[in-house]
Amino acid sequence: MVHIESPALVVAEADLSSDTLLDAFRGMVRIRAFETIVSREYAAGRIPGFVHASLGQEATAVGACFELDRTDMITSNHRGHGHCLAKGLDPLGMFAELYGRAGGTVGGRGGSMHIADPELGILGANGIVAAGLPIAAGAGLAAQQFGDGRVVVSFFGDGAVAQGLFHEAVNLASLWSLPVVFFCENNGYAEFTAAEDGHPATLEQRAAGYRVPYLGVDGGDVTAVIGAMRTAAGHARIGGPVIVEARTVRWHGHYEGDQQKYRAPDHLRAGLEVDCIEITRQQLLAQGVDGDTISTVESDEQQRIAAAAEQAFAMEDPDPASVGDYVLQARPPGAVVEAEPTGEPMKYLAAIRLAIHDALEADPRAVFAGIDVAAGGGVFAVSRGLAESFPDRILDTPISESAILGVGVGGAMAGLNPLVEIMYLDFIGVAFDQILNQAAKLHFMTAGRAQMGLTIRTQFGAGRSAGSQHSQSLEALLAHIPGLTVLMPATSADAYGLLRSAMQDPNPVIFIENRMLYGRRSPAPESGALVPIGVARVARPGSQVTVVSYSRMVLECLEVAERLAEEGISVEVIDLRTVAPWDRDTVLGSVERTSRLVIVHEAVTDFGVGAEIAATVAKDGFWFLDAPIERVGARFQPAPYTPVLEQEWLPDQEDIAAAIRRTVSI
Repeated sequence: MVHIESPALVVAEADLSSDTLLDAFRGMVRIRAFETIVSREYAAGRIPGFVHASLGQEATAVGACFELDRTDMITSNHRGHGHCLAKGLDPLGMFAELYGRAGGTVGGRGGSMHIADPELGILGANGIVAAGLPIAAGAGLAAQQFGDGRVVVSFFGDGAVAQGLFHEAVNLASLWSLPVVFFCENNGYAEFTAAEDGHPATLEQRAAGYRVPYLGVDGGDVTAVIGAMRTAAGHARIGGPVIVEARTVRWHGHYEGDQQKYRAPDHLRAGLEVDCIEITRQQLLAQGVDGDTISTVESDEQQRIAAAAEQAFAMEDPDPASVGDYVLQARPPGAVVEAEPTGEPMKYLAAIRLAIHDALEADPRAVFAGIDVAAGGGVFAVSRGLAESFPDRILDTPISESAILGVGVGGAMAGLNPLVEIMYLDFIGVAFDQILNQAAKLHFMTAGRAQMGLTIRTQFGAGRSAGSQHSQSLEALLAHIPGLTVLMPATSADAYGLLRSAMQDPNPVIFIENRMLYGRRSPAPESGALVPIGVARVARPGSQVTVVSYSRMVLECLEVAERLAEEGISVEVIDLRTVAPWDRDTVLGSVERTSRLVIVHEAVTDFGVGAEIAATVAKDGFWFLDAPIERVGARFQPAPYTPVLEQEWLPDQEDIAAAIRRTVSI
């Protein structure tokens, strides 16, 4: 067996002047005073939600952030107040945030677990364990791409080491030599579980497996933490990631109100006896700092924090009318101009490849990352040849969907324009948090402070016996999440124009391709054309019935419409193109003209996009209708494998034609 060791880093003793150490002491007192008031106010019922105090851990936060620049970045976790304060965030805004006031750091939209200020490099605390680690990798990629010397510090607890997110993020950071310090605050407990009961290997051993340097430090000694971070951050800026493990204590429970019955009384008492502030006080006295000076610093900081809390509590609540603000960032007016496709027929696949090329050429901030997208050109060869033109901006990743999506989220927050690929739509399940709780929500939870312009490309499509785990149409799942835009083009021109628009959009966009269309040809787009997001197109005018569809099924509907025209049935086909937000006005306008509606999609019918369209038309267009609404989709079951069953399961042209005939016969 080969024995692997982490690369060795030598930590020089931090020789801090008395003034510098006094500054560190001040920062620790600030956190202690803040958390003490928060604990008291939460117990009194004046702070809603959940609170996780960092009392006892002040030295780790201050030491980790003490010598970071303003432009350096951090990601934090649910116990993040101290990290934010140590990075320079104003206590007044933080108190206001916890009270839920309009003047809160993020306008009362994040609360205790979601404080952020990207302008200060605070990319956000996070209520999902380990979620900040892949986001830190994305921010690290941005720093690397820009070459600006920034470093990212990603705080996490010992419990997060059991999450796959930790391993995916550290693995990717090591492969790409990203400037990230993964900073573990090991307080001995993952919620209620003792660390020794949750890990068969030490963090140092795990670091060795990833060939990442490891530094262990006494988290109660701020001088030692500052020294370790000087070494770690210095290495990360030029040599890649470092793991720092600070052994610390957690005075309070996992959350405020936790009675800690799972901790032995002797162990709890021993933890309370370790006071990092007292340790620093003794160090200051040993350096000759007068006790009155130390006490003055302490009392001044405590008074300042108390005054901030009182002022914050008196602030106004947010205006209820603002409840929907920041869900999506406004799309620039007039930025999108659609051009008619005029070129010779082009494969759908080639149009997507051209869109990626043109987007990367137009925007030096744009990067494209995913599994096999560079050297292999993607599993369906969509990106074949592009890496030759953009060798530093088309990046192959490991098979790590969470890390891939984290690169998108963190990269967008740190200034990149990321395009990331998930090989199959079915695979979003293994990394859904980064879409559901990160990409979709961070702009809202930060009151618009977090920039979240990223594009996620993926593909789906049944009909090739790919089976139940490679054939799912999951667009309704994604369209149900506020904050996401979902695009599903049917033609080459729309595939090009919508992808270009997606990569210029300030919001997270899911771009879903149908692999059964990759070889289909249709008129090529005009170079540089942009298709407007949220605008449907009338693919075929008609007068008797409206058929609404998207993606591959649009083409099936068009063929059916041509056949039914021979029977004297005039069918208007609407191609949604954008599933979320869908174009209500175009659909309702068409139904007003035709008085009948059929909705067709490849996904299962139950709880699908068609159900949302039908409900809207039934409410807002009821008086237009002369017949019941028809829906055509797959059976409510997993996709079968064998061709005969798969074809029976999928909707086809006969199903579409039958639905149209039924509705026009009434």
